[in-house]
Amino acid sequence: MAPVASSSTLDSDYLLSDPKEDEAFPTFERRASSRELISKYNNEFVLKNTEKTYEQQYASLYFLRLTVLKPRVSKVASEAWNGMSILNQEVKAVDRVLDVRQGEFCWIVGTVYIEMALKPNILDEITKEFWTTAPISKDKFANPENDAIMLEDESGRVNLVGSTIKSELLVTGCVVAVLGSETTSGDFDVVDIRFPQLAPQLPRKMSTGQERQYVALVSGLEVSGDVHESYETSMLFEYLMGELSGSDDSKHASEIIHVIVAGNSFSNRRSPLSRDEESPDNAQKKKKKYGYDSSSYNSKPTEALDSLLADLSASVSVDIMPGDQDPTNYSYPQQPINAALVPRTRRFLGSSFRSVSNPCWWDIEGLRILGTGGQPIDDIFKYIEGDDRLQMMETCLRWQHCAPTAPDTLWSYPFRDCDPFILNETPHLFFAGNQPEFKTKVIVGEDGQRVRLVAVPKFSETGKVVLVDVDSLASEVLTFALNGTGRD
Repeated sequence: MAPVASSSTLDSDYLLSDPKEDEAFPTFERRASSRELISKYNNEFVLKNTEKTYEQQYASLYFLRLTVLKPRVSKVASEAWNGMSILNQEVKAVDRVLDVRQGEFCWIVGTVYIEMALKPNILDEITKEFWTTAPISKDKFANPENDAIMLEDESGRVNLVGSTIKSELLVTGCVVAVLGSETTSGDFDVVDIRFPQLAPQLPRKMSTGQERQYVALVSGLEVSGDVHESYETSMLFEYLMGELSGSDDSKHASEIIHVIVAGNSFSNRRSPLSRDEESPDNAQKKKKKYGYDSSSYNSKPTEALDSLLADLSASVSVDIMPGDQDPTNYSYPQQPINAALVPRTRRFLGSSFRSVSNPCWWDIEGLRILGTGGQPIDDIFKYIEGDDRLQMMETCLRWQHCAPTAPDTLWSYPFRDCDPFILNETPHLFFAGNQPEFKTKVIVGEDGQRVRLVAVPKFSETGKVVLVDVDSLASEVLTFALNGTGRD
């Protein structure tokens, strides 16, 4: 029997030598997979141009959120606090914030609002344009000593105090229930707090096949199209197509049934100017030009990404999600990237390529997936002192809301009929793209829900891609680097 090439035996001498006549190279077939977008959720993320309007206020979005989530968190709170007595006084539920009476222990449900001095204020920024330089962008809004946490509903607002409320991870927009009493100063002293907890979860359909199946998650490609494009990016796409290294890696690549590109695929770096473009005469001409300057448009990132995606879509199914620096709307939810930007890849539309919204829901071989480009987690990061991204993701699921800070500090469309970010079910896999580093864990809900959380790192900075096993939810990391490529 002829020897078979294996990635474990590959070295520089082997790669530079001529192929042997009796050497056999096995072929692997990628298994066809069932992959669907969950339309009942995703249809709410995709806005029709004929129905899009910005005439309404954002208040209706908060009202809808409270209307839907209040019964859910009330159920959790009533199970925990009904029949409880504090200082020989039975705790009771109060329907409205303004109905709270001083000295009576009770619990109320409302939407959290945090007054933060460091939070951007559009009116202040407009005023400062005429008097001072633009304000410096802050990585954090949090200032625990001066921030004020409040709870509001349709009747009014009350200030929350106490060590319990200070120790909780809270952001503007989440709906919670708080137990306590009103103080002489009119504040509400909190002794306990409850969230809606994890929503119901559909049972997972296990594969009947013996072969493993993986979903690949990659974000932050930041393709620039420059001559010195990242070698790691080329290695990544060659690996996913089964063209890199030996038979071991080719077999592993054939087990990847779907690829999700989770935001920031295009680079926002400008290409270096040529000497002619840098000349003073040319700069003076540009100053005299009015309106849109077509010469400043750089088509290299779209052309390069189009070429990569077209080659990849011929081998495996691919979904591309926008990020905050990709060519689509900036506000949440981000609309799918227009397929006209990738003309070569566009021919795979309807078969192995899709452009999806951010956020997005999938059903891949019975695995329910919810993914974002990372903006909600990045925004929550500004509200708290810590930097545990997985805790932020877990809390979003327990709040039953994937973008709680929208529309306060995360720009959002002013929905008036529904809040599409409310979670009516718990996914099996929840990922956030464009995070500083790879992290993952599994959380378990009160009713047995199990969720794999994955913080997907920026590929342009780390060279890492995450693979998640469709059946076991186990995760592994592929690292692509010039000094060594391997698995973790």
